[in-house]
Amino acid sequence: MHARYGVPLGITAAGAAGLAYAAGFEARSFRLRRLTVPVLPHGMRPLRVLQVSDIHMVCGQRKKRAWLQSLAGLRPDFVVNTGDNLSDPDAVPEVLDALGPLLEYPGVYVFGSNDYYGPTLRNPGRYLIEKVQGRHGLNGNAPAVGVVHNPWEELRDAFDTAGWVNLSNTRGSLKLDGYELAFTGLDDPHIKRDRYDRVTGGPDTAADLSLAVVHAPYLRALDAFTADAYPLILAGHTHGGQLCIPFYGALVTNCDLDTARVKGLSTHQNAGNVSYLHVSAGCGTSRYTPVRFACPPEATLLTLVARD
Repeated sequence: MHARYGVPLGITAAGAAGLAYAAGFEARSFRLRRLTVPVLPHGMRPLRVLQVSDIHMVCGQRKKRAWLQSLAGLRPDFVVNTGDNLSDPDAVPEVLDALGPLLEYPGVYVFGSNDYYGPTLRNPGRYLIEKVQGRHGLNGNAPAVGVVHNPWEELRDAFDTAGWVNLSNTRGSLKLDGYELAFTGLDDPHIKRDRYDRVTGGPDTAADLSLAVVHAPYLRALDAFTADAYPLILAGHTHGGQLCIPFYGALVTNCDLDTARVKGLSTHQNAGNVSYLHVSAGCGTSRYTPVRFACPPEATLLTLVARD
């Protein structure tokens, strides 16, 4: 019995324990990442930017709601929401409850595919297959048929009413303590809603700072922003790989970005320019894969300081 069943039973037990940890603990072990990014002109005071991403709210997630509400205690100068707020078409009120205290601060936002469409049950192994085949989202797969349409208009209207600036394929600005902050955003490249031709032209030369915002960090979006010399690009979507291997890292990014830059601060180069890139690992998961391993859910407080 030991020879035939000992190893398989041990593997099964280890797998079950890992799954219980990934779903029961790590997926609810919310963290705050703190980073400093030198992108401001000299003489401008530091700015504290709170980035929240990939909330993927499901009704009843009280701990996640309370944690998001607590982030208002950081007193950021402004908030950047990089999309995928929903994983349940009925969760709009809970998203707005979670973000309610943050809506008191200036903010900007873009949407992701899960704001527009409900998630579907799929084998996580398909992400590896699609990576090998070079297919990501609607950029390589057939359009989804019979999908659930989320009430994203309700989110948009609530964010707009609170004064947050919608950056879906458009430009926007915030005035903060006498500074003019300019933003250029794209709708989600993962489902081919990005239209860079509508926002081309580079940073606003009249602004004190211009930032770029997009949900999914596809290379075509990063290349365009960097070619136009934006100093910092903020994105989400990747979940940091979600299921990572300790001491190795992510296996997939769910887009054409390399796994070395799946989360955190890095740089992107194109056309002789270099931009900082921050990819948030996000604080949620799809309702059908509610697990994280070696990749805790997070939000990020970025302190923008003067350039070196």
